[in-house]
Amino acid sequence: MHRLIKIARRARSTLDKGPKSAAKGTAKVTESTIPLVPTIAAMTASIATVTLATFVAEKITASDCPKFDSKATRFDQSTFVGRFTERLLACDPKLLTYSSEEVAHAKSLVDNAANVIANPPEGVSNIHHTLWESKRISDATLHPDSGEAIPSPFRMSGYVPFNGPICVSMVLAQTTPQLLLVNWVNQSHNALVNYFNRNASSELSNETLAKSYAVAVGSSLLVAFGLATYIKKSYDPVTASRLMRFVAFPSSVAASSLNCYIVRSPEIDTGIPLMDKDGKVVLEGETSVVAAKTGVYSTTASRAILQAPVYFLPPALMAALPLFKRIVAKNPAISVPLTTYLIIVCFGIGLPATTAIFPQISEISAKDAEKKYQNLKDINGAPIEKFYFNKGL
Repeated sequence: MHRLIKIARRARSTLDKGPKSAAKGTAKVTESTIPLVPTIAAMTASIATVTLATFVAEKITASDCPKFDSKATRFDQSTFVGRFTERLLACDPKLLTYSSEEVAHAKSLVDNAANVIANPPEGVSNIHHTLWESKRISDATLHPDSGEAIPSPFRMSGYVPFNGPICVSMVLAQTTPQLLLVNWVNQSHNALVNYFNRNASSELSNETLAKSYAVAVGSSLLVAFGLATYIKKSYDPVTASRLMRFVAFPSSVAASSLNCYIVRSPEIDTGIPLMDKDGKVVLEGETSVVAAKTGVYSTTASRAILQAPVYFLPPALMAALPLFKRIVAKNPAISVPLTTYLIIVCFGIGLPATTAIFPQISEISAKDAEKKYQNLKDINGAPIEKFYFNKGL
């Protein structure tokens, strides 16, 4: 938060001084020019907007709940709309508010679904909706492979309130040191999200994880530093200051993709297990490198695409739309709060949209898998033509 305040102070100072003064750096910032309260209010409003969007989506779809199946999903995962709705509800910041006891109770309902359906709790009118909501609560906290609780900042439901302010700081960074510091924080958070949401069935050594993190963060800082240095040397101070707002986009595309790939790439060496349609591992102790590659590559691609709505769209809207330009021209102090609101809302909607591009539980044809997975048969003696795996988020 202190970093965001400092960046907001500089951004407001630039707006008040104008291009000439900004270039000379002669004007001084006073406490009255800091849009601190409006920026915090915009941040709170943006998180509330994302939470409201998930609330509306859940209420709209509540009456059309399918029968509960703990091994299935509430929404059709064969369509983008179904995957997007599923991810949007999974990214609901409200899911962070449930206690460990409430999560345990929700998990208990899911694990004993058959008995709960046969004997619904008193006062429950739609038991299937209750069970789907219980599954949403438990899935938001517990890792699908290990069953362990994921720390709040690294859950998908924690991405908007925890990483959103970091994204704001990335866009508002005006100097190379600011950009590098915020980039390091951003990529460290991304690395931990990738780690805690990886396919946990393949164990990774602490040494491998440490090396992966060091290379990922180091590479991301190198990309950010290279772009910032090039802009500072190639353009005049005023133009460079304006272009620095867009450095976050290309640097984050490269850095986040590389970060995700490096942290997740050890899975390619170890492979990940394949499951049948019922979620049962088909060959105990065996893994598929082909499936691991597919999971890592698709996740890396979604991380790259995510940067567009977060880092490119809000600055582009601020610079191109006459409405926003008029608002900022009449009241320059609104620039930072408005940018803050747009970034976090775009992040809150863009995150589920980009992660929905590829299904989390992906499938692979038997003929495309390793030889050991070919010509396998199910319990009825029929050949297994498709396998499934958790690609991670």
